[in-house]
Amino acid sequence: MKAVELIRRKRNGEALEPEALDWFCRAAGTGEIADYQVSAFLMAAWFKGMTDDETAAFTHAMVHSGDVVDLSDIPGIKVDKHSTGGVGDTTTLIVAPIAAAAGLPVAKMSGRGLGHTGGTLDKLESIAGLKTRITLEAFKSQVRRIGLAVVGQTSNLVPADSKFYALRDVTATVDSIPLIASSIMSKKLAAGTDAIVLDVKCGRGAFMQTVGEAVKLSRLMVAIGTRLGRRVRAVITRMEAPLGRRIGNAMEVMEALEILRGEQRDTPLYDVSLTLASHLLVMGGAASDTGAAKAQAMQLLARGAALDKFRQMVEAQGGDARVVDDPGRLPQVRHRVPVPAPTAGFIQAVDALAIGEGAALLGAGRARKEDSIDPAVGVVLLRAAGEGVKAGDALAELHVNDNAQQGAAFEKVQQ
Repeated sequence: MKAVELIRRKRNGEALEPEALDWFCRAAGTGEIADYQVSAFLMAAWFKGMTDDETAAFTHAMVHSGDVVDLSDIPGIKVDKHSTGGVGDTTTLIVAPIAAAAGLPVAKMSGRGLGHTGGTLDKLESIAGLKTRITLEAFKSQVRRIGLAVVGQTSNLVPADSKFYALRDVTATVDSIPLIASSIMSKKLAAGTDAIVLDVKCGRGAFMQTVGEAVKLSRLMVAIGTRLGRRVRAVITRMEAPLGRRIGNAMEVMEALEILRGEQRDTPLYDVSLTLASHLLVMGGAASDTGAAKAQAMQLLARGAALDKFRQMVEAQGGDARVVDDPGRLPQVRHRVPVPAPTAGFIQAVDALAIGEGAALLGAGRARKEDSIDPAVGVVLLRAAGEGVKAGDALAELHVNDNAQQGAAFEKVQQ
């Protein structure tokens, strides 16, 4: 086959057959096809779109462009969750231990944060000593032994997606629903789990800005997973305001621990975590319906079973498990700066995007994949939408180490 022929056909709006897509993804992943031709193909797909069957075939081809994890020797229905990215979104650190405490094997490969959204690996690595890079055999052994592992992807997992993702970012082809869906689902399917719940964020702080876009993406990803033999459900979560009250890597671990210890309830982060966990419990066969699953999840939190699973995971991956009982052992900042209300009134809204960008400016996030982060810094929200304040009342608190961007972060958070 020739790349130029597939580019021409896609440019003309043709749906490509699975064999052609298999060849293209393998050749793109190995570098056989030049970047400029891959970019041309992505632009053609952006303009002409893909049919649902074609998107499923494209996803399958991406999955098999590299390693595919085989978890079949681990008993039970292996479960996973994925979020499309948000602010203050620490659900994995709550949902995964609940599912594991219910007896489901949780085999999760996670990513790092980029821009205003946080990454699960960055949060976990704020715990001293915790390793997120382990061998595939160690990963499987840990899931078999304690029922829970959260690690980074293997280096040869979906190499075609790594190539496509990097080129989409610099060719203005990111916002294509077929390309987004195939990128997300290829990584989830290659990781080998049987059942996946997708948390699709929607709103100001999310990539999908409208409910319509979120529904379209959700339906396509569920269809892809179903066609390729997985159990998949999608939940759409509002992301106008941050999901949690703390935004920053170590601080988000602290908030997750509060929920696992039963110290925080009736908050958006708690509610969304219970919803996602309920779906996983049903999909994994631990509960008959979401009502029973929610009650079971609440019981697992109340008796400390989920907290124990989190502790076991931290210990298994070399982390300092003392943080579970003493969160003060997490990285701490040198300065705390209050952000006052400029006038009296009521808080109309809390802008997730601005808060996330403010935290990133302090060093909690990355502008580029190779940037380093400061695990201690971030933003603590002290007020919520609907609350009344007086001039000078603290709306939030910046947790800061010496940082040249503190002034810019302060302005973003206050606005």
